[in-house]
Amino acid sequence: MPLPDQSTFKEQGGTATMDPGRLRRWLTSKVMSVMSSPKRLAKQRSKAEQLRLKHNRPHVVEYFHQVDDGYSHLAAQVLQPLLARYDIELVCHLVSGPSGDNSPDQDLLLQLAQYDAAIVAPHYQLNFPVERVPPTAAQVSLACSVLAAQPPEALPACLVEVGSALWSSNTSALDDLAATLGTVSTTETAKKMEAGDQRQQQLKHYSGAMFYYAGEWYWGVDRLYHLEQRLAGLGGDKTPGQPLLVPRPQIDVGDVKDNGSLTLEIYPSLRSPYTAIAFDRTVQLAKDSGVKLVVKPVIPMVMRGVPVSREKGLYILFDTGREARAAKVPFGNIADPIGEPVRRCYSLYPWACEQGKGNELLSSFLAAAFTEGVNTNSDKGLRYVVERAGLSWSQAQPLVGDTAWQALLESNRQAMYEMGLWGVPSYRLLDSNGDQVLALWGQDRLWLFAREIKRLLSY
Repeated sequence: MPLPDQSTFKEQGGTATMDPGRLRRWLTSKVMSVMSSPKRLAKQRSKAEQLRLKHNRPHVVEYFHQVDDGYSHLAAQVLQPLLARYDIELVCHLVSGPSGDNSPDQDLLLQLAQYDAAIVAPHYQLNFPVERVPPTAAQVSLACSVLAAQPPEALPACLVEVGSALWSSNTSALDDLAATLGTVSTTETAKKMEAGDQRQQQLKHYSGAMFYYAGEWYWGVDRLYHLEQRLAGLGGDKTPGQPLLVPRPQIDVGDVKDNGSLTLEIYPSLRSPYTAIAFDRTVQLAKDSGVKLVVKPVIPMVMRGVPVSREKGLYILFDTGREARAAKVPFGNIADPIGEPVRRCYSLYPWACEQGKGNELLSSFLAAAFTEGVNTNSDKGLRYVVERAGLSWSQAQPLVGDTAWQALLESNRQAMYEMGLWGVPSYRLLDSNGDQVLALWGQDRLWLFAREIKRLLSY
């Protein structure tokens, strides 16, 4: 690991000592860069495969199912096709889902998962009730009891069957399944869930709808293409050359072109790795489709007091690196911009917008912080960001530290929360009347907004 540059040191009584704050930022940046590194991933995968071959083990995929999670119901529907297509052993666990710092907005997350799952299901040729009636606590409890009673080999099919009854609010069907398949006591159900939670904690994760294979996590159907490609590369595909079971849809608006009648809003953050790999693609999508793009930046979650656990932070970095490579987007040489760098850049944002360069400023900052490893906490680094955006540093420098941006970003945050969203990047599509058509969270939903734009423009 290279040593920090001289700006990380300060003089005290003629002795060079390390500034604790800068050292912390430098160390955090190095960890972030390592976690998203393709070299680290390749080394990790190679080591795992060598160990598997040495002990003559099968490809073991573990799946963690959260009964009240809409994403888990989608993931459950691909378990049997996954078993049929790939030479794997599948181990299913029941889990209670994220808690504490891993999910400070758990109720909101469950609502979003149900809404999102219903929207994306048809695009993956999966099923989810459009009505989106939340299951009751009693229904969830009964579903858990039925599933906890099943032998391991029966779970892939039972998860779908029980989930279909649960998410359709079909109480009679759920009661019939309980009578046919059997149930276990509340105590036995709790033990089964606790065992699943403990296994997931042992493997250092926290969420439902997760697949785990040989040191690597894959979230639901949206990340399954990574797992499929990995298994195929290891010779585990029984029908090589066939299309993936769950490929990532492409961002494509076709040949249609809007005249600005539709509006696409993006809520980005300057400390978000996911924003870093999606911002320029979002700008390009708006250019390609002709829709009006409205950018509404928000303050990073951590900087507004939302806690993030170590496990969640590391997974986000790893996942972002993997997603960036799949999208052929540069990412990974990171200089953590948390705190003052973000504030300094945002202090220039209103001025940059007046110059018609607001998007360029955000894009330049994200690239510097997450792709080029530029220290944006220094005047030298911020000047590089500003000038690369086509702006004047001599005009910008007196404005650094201005606080006018705070009210704007807080207003954007409130608007995002009013949509039931809180993570970044979040998106909202408005029709020609200004009415909301679609509002979702995640860089992995950009393809869905592209499809919706295409659908609206095809009328």
